[in-house]
Amino acid sequence: MRVCENVREMVGTFSVEKIMASLTLKNITKIYPHSGDDAKKQKKAKKGEEPEKKKSNLKVTAEGVIAVQEFNLDIADKEFIVLVGPSGCGKSTTLRMVAGLEEISGGELYIGDKLVNDVAPKDRDIAMVFQNYALYPHMTVYDNIAFALKLRKTPKDEIDRKVKEAAEILDITQYLGRKPKALSGGQRQRVAIGRAIVREPKVLLMDEPLSNLDAKLRNQMRAEIIKLRQRINTTFIYVTHDQTEAMTLGDRIVIMKDGEVQQIGTPQQVFNHPYNLFVATFIGTPQMNLFENAKLLKEDGQYVVELNDYKVALSAEKQEKLAKNNVAPQDIVLGVRPEHIELGAGIDGTVDVSELMGSTVHLHVSSMGRDVVMVVSTMNMTGAEVAALANGKPLSYNFAGHVCHVFSKETGINLEA
Repeated sequence: MRVCENVREMVGTFSVEKIMASLTLKNITKIYPHSGDDAKKQKKAKKGEEPEKKKSNLKVTAEGVIAVQEFNLDIADKEFIVLVGPSGCGKSTTLRMVAGLEEISGGELYIGDKLVNDVAPKDRDIAMVFQNYALYPHMTVYDNIAFALKLRKTPKDEIDRKVKEAAEILDITQYLGRKPKALSGGQRQRVAIGRAIVREPKVLLMDEPLSNLDAKLRNQMRAEIIKLRQRINTTFIYVTHDQTEAMTLGDRIVIMKDGEVQQIGTPQQVFNHPYNLFVATFIGTPQMNLFENAKLLKEDGQYVVELNDYKVALSAEKQEKLAKNNVAPQDIVLGVRPEHIELGAGIDGTVDVSELMGSTVHLHVSSMGRDVVMVVSTMNMTGAEVAALANGKPLSYNFAGHVCHVFSKETGINLEA
């Protein structure tokens, strides 16, 4: 019942003074100490008998396993921030440190202008929505939503007004008399959100709240969260491993890997200007095509990308950035998103798999000894033209200079960065 204990920790009494909902995370670090055999191995490593190594993609040092390393972020008042990354990257640990449910090993956390590293969860004026809802099964929906207000000894008429107002916002008024077991997953998640917002917290934390729902419900709940954000004045920090949720919900996205921040930016920034190969392949569905046999050349003072004898000059914006960075001609990893590849003379290939998706067709093409994925619009194509994209059919494709992403072969970092 640890989740229920967490809820109790976070809904206790609050100070009357309200603080700004901006947050600042300065060099936040989380280290889990060693236990048993791990500690012995690290003692040997300290003596030089065994080098520092990685465990589950996280750094292992003499101090312990580093789950989050030097996390820096300024969050504006009422901003919607999404932490996204694969499982085990440290995003939920970061959220729990903000909530006060995990001790901060290093760094400083400010809510407003107040340092809260050692402030109890109940005194941070935050609320949290958990992945598994964390509802009290013996209470009705009404009582679940009202729980935090009752603990604060809020007058009954005010509790009733706030609960009904939250229920109306979330469209669960008709379920107030039911218990959680009589609700669907989506309805339970609405109740959990209602319990959080009824307190009018300055910061609302959401830890993968939609991961237990099916695809249709996830789409519906994403829309509901967007509507909710427009109706309540609070700062959101949202954790997910689903990049679709990140792209549709966040004002800014924080992309994490192995406990470290890879890039922070708006959805458009991380999609159009990925900082490194990890971000490039993590954001976007289907994921970006990477060509490791490409070259960056300079011809007549212009940067040109060459791939299998196909050459294309980069756009003026890219030319300017590469020139500013004084990038030399070199072997590169070229990235091109599937939706940016066009049919036409250029590079030859053969269709391995053709997936008709209605208005588009997803093609897996065997080309240059590798699989190339492309998304082709069928809106202006005849039936015969679509049929010509069937399995086993030959085709040619190309791409324009403004859609090329050029990455260092040594570091994996975008050469435009």
